[in-house]
Order: sequence, then C-alpha cells, then structure tokens
Amino acid sequence: MDVLARYEPLVDDPAAFRAACERPLPQAVRVNTLKTTVERARRALDEAGVDYDPVAWNDTLLRVPDAKPGNTWPYVHGWLYGQEEVSAVPALVCDPDPGDRVFDPCAAPGSKTTHLAALMEDEGLLVANDSNLGRISALRSNAERCGLTNVAVTKSDARNFSLKPFGGESFDRALVDVPCSCEGTIRKNPDALDEWTMDHVEGVAGVQRGILGRAIECTRPGGTVVYSTCTFAPEENEAVLDFALSEYDVDVVDYELPLEHAPGVTGWDGEEYDPAVERAKRIYPHLNDTGGFFCAKLEVAT
Repeated sequence: MDVLARYEPLVDDPAAFRAACERPLPQAVRVNTLKTTVERARRALDEAGVDYDPVAWNDTLLRVPDAKPGNTWPYVHGWLYGQEEVSAVPALVCDPDPGDRVFDPCAAPGSKTTHLAALMEDEGLLVANDSNLGRISALRSNAERCGLTNVAVTKSDARNFSLKPFGGESFDRALVDVPCSCEGTIRKNPDALDEWTMDHVEGVAGVQRGILGRAIECTRPGGTVVYSTCTFAPEENEAVLDFALSEYDVDVVDYELPLEHAPGVTGWDGEEYDPAVERAKRIYPHLNDTGGFFCAKLEVAT
C-alpha cells in the first residue's frame, strides 16, 4: 500500500509533500540551557569545527548538516541534545513555569523531558514515566547527562498511572507525546512505513485514547494538556482529540506556532470530528523542511 498517497488529499501540494518525504532529514540539536547558554554552545561548536545553522523560529535549536553531534564534547557534557526540530514544539506549547508539577507519561528516551526541565529551570516536579524498561534506561542516562534534578522517573502503563506516590495531587500540566505509527519520521527512518497496517493504526489509536484520557484525569482544573504525535493519520490525531472532547470536560485551544502549518482536519474517511479539532496544528515535511508532526493544546475546564 502507498501509505503517503492516502494523505495527499490533506496537503496543499502533494508533489512537494512526496518529494520532501523522500529527502533525508536535516540533523538538529537543542541547546540545554540548564548547563550553558546558546552563545557558549555556538562557540563550543565553532571550536570543535562543527558547522551549524541557526533555526530561525527558535534560537535554542541548531541544524548541524555535516556532523554527528553525539561525537562532540558539548554533547557529551550535556550542553546539547540531539532532537528533531519539530520535536521541540510540544514542550514549547506546554510552556511550563518554574515550580509547576508536570506529567510526561510517555517520556523515554527523554527529548521532551529534558526540554520541559530546561523550561522549568529545573524547579518544581517533573514526573517522567514510561512502560519500557530499556527505554527508561536511556531516559535516566539522558536526564543525568543534561543535569536534571527535578525529575522523578517512573515505570507504569500510562493508561493506569497512579497519583498516590505523589501525594494524590494533580498536575498543572501534562505533555502527552504518545506512541504512534511514526509516519512523520520517514525522512529519518526510511523504512518506517514498511510494516504499516491499518490494524496497527487502529490498535495504537486505542492506546492513545487511554493515555490521553488518563493524563486529563491527572491534570487539575484549568491545567494544560498537550497532545502530540509524529504521524499524519487522523485516526491517531483528530479522532483521538474528538474522543477526549466527548468524554472529558476539556477544550482544544489555539496557540501561536512560528512554523508554517495546516489546521487540524474536521472530517476524514466518512467520519466527522468536533470542529474544535481544527485548532490543532499539522506540520508537514515540505512546509519547513522538517519531519511530520501533529500538536494540540487542551485546557481542562475549571
């Protein structure tokens, strides 16, 4: 099955979309502001002879087209985190304050966890959960390398996450970056669609609904829940939001995104979704020369 062809009706320029998906993804790193400044990180890369290009929409991101950032001393010392450019969007949309209680239910290997901690200035409580022990090992290693001290790492199925170990107190914010069919990672992983099936999309969508629902339940009234994926599939994106809107007292709210994007789709394959899902953002590879991504911001009713 030509998986990408099913999404051509959703994009403004199908030919550009297909061409972008076939090009390798530019490498990028995020400066870890808990350990250094953007200026110092750039000087360190200059001294290491690593070429980079600033990313216009966020100064903590740098593209490194001709290097492997993991081989540089700034990376080893936790000054840099290798992170796909659009992967930085959810933490910025979550926008935690220092001192907040934040829930990251699908945290490993830690790109968004470490980003959240930096935005929180390493203050408050950041619960980084995952269900996979091997991935948790990577999460803990990355948290240590980046100098995080406000992170509590837990292992559980996020659909059944318990607040009891944390005093039963709800979170101020949650960043729900769920497991998905990973269609948007095709530029980084050219074989990402080799095992694609509709059964998998439908199955993982059920998991996504459970994780998002539990995150909403764990977030206080007036709190923020960010939902994100790296897939184009409306079954995993807008349909999951539509479920949350029907089952919980939440709303999808608009937010500023300094990247070219498309709105959420309100209908797909004969299904109609709540009009509020249009406030979500779809980022296609050809729009900003990035990976594909989906991000929505929800607010829990007071």
